Amino acid sequence: MTHRPAMHLAVPVDDLAAARHFYGDVLGLPEGRSTDHWVDWDLEGHQLVTHLVPNAPQPAGSSLVENHAVPVPHFGLLLDERRFHEFAERLRVAAVPCDIEPHLRFPGEPGEQWTMFFRDPAGNALEFKSFRDESMVFAR
Repeated sequence: MTHRPAMHLAVPVDDLAAARHFYGDVLGLPEGRSTDHWVDWDLEGHQLVTHLVPNAPQPAGSSLVENHAVPVPHFGLLLDERRFHEFAERLRVAAVPCDIEPHLRFPGEPGEQWTMFFRDPAGNALEFKSFRDESMVFAR
């Protein structure tokens, strides 16, 4: 059996019920272990933990990428194109506003990719993207 490394990421939320609705119902992520202070989520094989943190720090700001104000900090997933568009449709149906709507970035360049940015109810910024050619993830 091949072991694929997985990432562990912990993010602050100010309302676990809102996090459960967003990550579980809207994004459709399976819920793992939980307490009254945190919830584990299966983020496509990676462990995302939403921790209850009243008065959590707010996002730092944004950085300009291809004339879009990209929220910083942010986290997210690299998906295949089919899965990317499935997530985009889930967000559309749930009326989740996007900071940056799903679009094709860097068309015709080595790093050509579909990308979108949106926020969870606590304000954590997420980016989901899909490279047309996965071998170009780190291409210059």
